[in-house]
Parts: sequence; structure tokens; C-alpha cells
Amino acid sequence: MRPITRRSAILGGLSATTLTAACGNGIGSAGADRIDARVAATVDFMQQTFPGTRALRETSRGMLVMPLVTEAGLLTFGGAYGRGALLVNGVTVDYYSATKASVGPQLGAQQYAHVLFFRTDEALAEFRTSPGWVAGADLTYAFSNEGQTFSTDSTTLTSPVVAVVFGQTGLIVGATIEGTKYNRIIP
Repeated sequence: MRPITRRSAILGGLSATTLTAACGNGIGSAGADRIDARVAATVDFMQQTFPGTRALRETSRGMLVMPLVTEAGLLTFGGAYGRGALLVNGVTVDYYSATKASVGPQLGAQQYAHVLFFRTDEALAEFRTSPGWVAGADLTYAFSNEGQTFSTDSTTLTSPVVAVVFGQTGLIVGATIEGTKYNRIIP
């Protein structure tokens, strides 16, 4: 067995990310209109399916909606890609891509949606001014319990950024956005 070098890990991650970019939400799509339509549908679905997210939306300074993230992994390399929009006061202010590369044993593919709720002006400003914001381990998740409700406790309500991940379909167990990098794009 050939050892994994840094170069092969990076090239494999880039290959997996490139492959997932071709899964209907990447290069060649209809641009801003398609993203806006998907964002609106995702927000409507989220609020109808998980009414507990309404309080997060109403009290957040902004929210990044990623309607469709495609993630795939083959043997030791994987990646994810999606596009979405940042909403401030219900209006799209910027478009973003989400990319993630991973190394380790993996096999399968999945799609999911997620929304980042920016709870403070500082968190929103840091996200908008960074040259590439990465979701870290300090991100707070509002977990789904009992199938149709989201748990929002005092920790969730006081965290600067809260993530809601939903709509998972596919063959990879679980969906996490830790390590996902968000970059501003022009659709």
C-alpha cells in the first residue's frame, strides 16, 4: 500500500470537490435567480417543518442559507460543494459557496441543506469581512429531536452563530459542516 502524502491528499480532496461541484449546483447553473429561488424554498420548508427556527430567524442579524450541499467520498478522499445566499433583514446581500475536503476512510454521497444564523452584529461582520470563513468546532448546532422539532436552549440562543442542518438524503451517515469554508461568489 502506498503511503498518503500531503500532495496526494490535497489533490484527492480537490478532485472530490470538483466532482461534487458538477452535481447540479455548481458551474453552469442559472446563477443568482436559481440560487434565490432555492433559498426562498429552503427557508419556507425549514419554517414549516421546524417551527422552532422562526425564533432564530426573527432574532438573528443575518442568515446564510445553503439550500443544497452535495457531499461525496470515495475510499480516502471526499469533498462537498454548495451555493447559497446571505440574507440580512430578509434581503439577499451576497452569494456564497461552501466547500469542504476530507481525508480518511469514506464511501458514499449525500445532500443536505443548512442555515447559519448570525446572532450578533460582530459575528455577521466577521463573516462578511473574512476572505474565507471556516465553520469551526465552536459552532453551535440546534439539533433536531423527536423528528419535527428543533431544540433551542439558552446556549443556542446566546451563541454568536447557530447552525441548523436538515433535509439529509443519501448514503453517508450524518452531516456536519465543521471545516466547511465559505467564500463570496458572483453567480
